[in-house]
Parts: sequence; C-alpha cells; structure tokens
Amino acid sequence: LMVWLRRCTHYLFIVVVAVNSTLLTINAGDYIFYTDWAWTSSVVFSISQTLMLVVGATYYLTFTGVPGTATYYALIMTVYTWVAKGAWFALGYPYDFIVTPVWLPSAMLLDLAYWATKKNKHSLILFGGVLCGMSLPLFNMVNLITVADPLETAFKYPRPTLPPYMTPIEPQVGKFYNSPVALGAGAGAVLACTFAALGCKLNTWTYRWMAA
Repeated sequence: LMVWLRRCTHYLFIVVVAVNSTLLTINAGDYIFYTDWAWTSSVVFSISQTLMLVVGATYYLTFTGVPGTATYYALIMTVYTWVAKGAWFALGYPYDFIVTPVWLPSAMLLDLAYWATKKNKHSLILFGGVLCGMSLPLFNMVNLITVADPLETAFKYPRPTLPPYMTPIEPQVGKFYNSPVALGAGAGAVLACTFAALGCKLNTWTYRWMAA
C-alpha cells in the first residue's frame, strides 16, 4: 500500500509542479510584446523561468535519484508549453520564442552536476543551481536573437501608449550593468540555489507526508 501511495503522490506532484511551472513561464518568452520594457522584462522573465525549472527538476531528480530526470522534467515543461502556446496561436497570439526548448540545456547542467558529484544533494543545490541560473538567461537571449523579430512584433501586436509616469528611461544598451543577460544570470545564480534547495525539501516533505 505504501509503495502504491508513494508512487501516486509522486506522479501527482510531478503533474502539479510541471503544470504550474508551465503556467508561470507560458508567456515568459513574449517580453518582446512589451517593447518599451523589453530589457527589464527579459531579466524578470528569465529569472521566473529559471526558478520554475529548478524547483521542479530538482524535486524530480532527487525523488528518482536518477541523473537525466531533470532533463526529462524540462521536456515535460516544454511539451506542456507547446500544447498551451498552440492553443494561444489558434486565437491569433504570437507563437514565437518558446517553440525552441530553452529549458533543456539548463536542465542538463543540473543532471550533470548531480551525476558528476555522485548524487550529492548539496553539490546539486550549489553547483547545479548556479549553472542553471547563469545559463538560462543566456539561452533566452540567444533564442530571442534567433527566433523573434521585436520590430515586426511591435507593429503586428500594437499596445496602448503608456502614461507618462510609466514611460521608461532609454537603457544604455551594451553596458554590462544594463545587460539583461548579466543581470538575469547574476540574480538567477543566487536564487536558483535557493529554489534547488526547496526542490530537495519538497522531496523530503513528500516522503514524510506519505509515511505519516
């Protein structure tokens, strides 16, 4: 009975976490939609994607204890997103960006950290979290450059004019401290470790709940 209960709880958690991760990242690629705030939105959405990927992938990875399942989890997120974005596309919304599976390489780094340190959870949290947090904003930007055309999107999907107090200051593009990749990677590297630890803790709580 306990084995059955544990397995059912495990799959329930995976579905819940994966669905919620996908919902929270579903429009993360469309920061070009907010053309005035593209740089700022890029940082925020990169971090949101990183954290949602890390918490679910770490949970799944530590639950199974099998290196490779973090990448499998990222694949689940990707497929869910394709389906959901497909529905949006049918309604006339842009389908660009998340068509490319940006989460997979970052999840592979989580798997690599877990495998290379012989399944050491603390190394997974520290090394895997930093690698995943630093890499995803970079993959996001590469993806934006190769897939999306911000100018075309701006004309195709016009948005109302912002009120004066919302009008952004023109960013100094090219300066390191204004780089969306550098800001996203810096914040992501710190926060992803915290969320990797949360993923491990969720695993512990799941077992304790089932054993009660």
